[in-house]
Amino acid sequence: MFVGELPVPRIQFHRSLAELKDKLLAMAALSQQALDAALDGYFKSDASLCHYVYENEPAINSAERELDEMAYDLLAMQQPMAIDLRFILAVIKINSDLERIGDQSVNIARLTEAVLDEPKVELPVDIEAMGEFSVSMIRMAVQSLLEADTDLAERVLVMDDVIDDMNRKAHGALMKVMEAGSPAAMQALNALIIARNLERISDHATNIAEDVIFWVRGADVRHKLTTFSE
Repeated sequence: MFVGELPVPRIQFHRSLAELKDKLLAMAALSQQALDAALDGYFKSDASLCHYVYENEPAINSAERELDEMAYDLLAMQQPMAIDLRFILAVIKINSDLERIGDQSVNIARLTEAVLDEPKVELPVDIEAMGEFSVSMIRMAVQSLLEADTDLAERVLVMDDVIDDMNRKAHGALMKVMEAGSPAAMQALNALIIARNLERISDHATNIAEDVIFWVRGADVRHKLTTFSE
């Protein structure tokens, strides 16, 4: 049976792809909420926000399993054409990156709780700026996914070098605080690890952007824009 120019099974398949994309965007929202709460908890020294991150983690893990199962079912039961196949493969990879963002948000929450009882000290690093930059990268990567916008995805790739530089500078400055035997050494160590987590979160945003480009253009930007035929 045909409806318009597509057979009914193909229409159902494309509906399934749309549902898969919606679920992935919902997963992205959960991961972004976890990161926002973890960073707010750190800057505001708020234990309740840390607990929210912990409570949010099972929902992220459950969403990851559901997405993977749906994606693999579509691969097993359908014969997707090139662009649809790339989309499903991209979803599986992006899903994993979003779950890791949730894990790193938990890391930040735990590091925050470790110094909640410590008096606030001034550190020679702007963790807040790093956090805002990482959040911006995630939002842009997800937006590029929503709109299939490879130009926006490429902007995320360029931003990765900036966050890497911010992390290197933070590492150098915080190591000096620790080596000096400052009373702030513990907080400096935590800030150093948080900076590293933010850099990793930004790597996941970069991965998402690369997968969007792979899906839309059939180009693997990790390997000199190798293109695939439709």
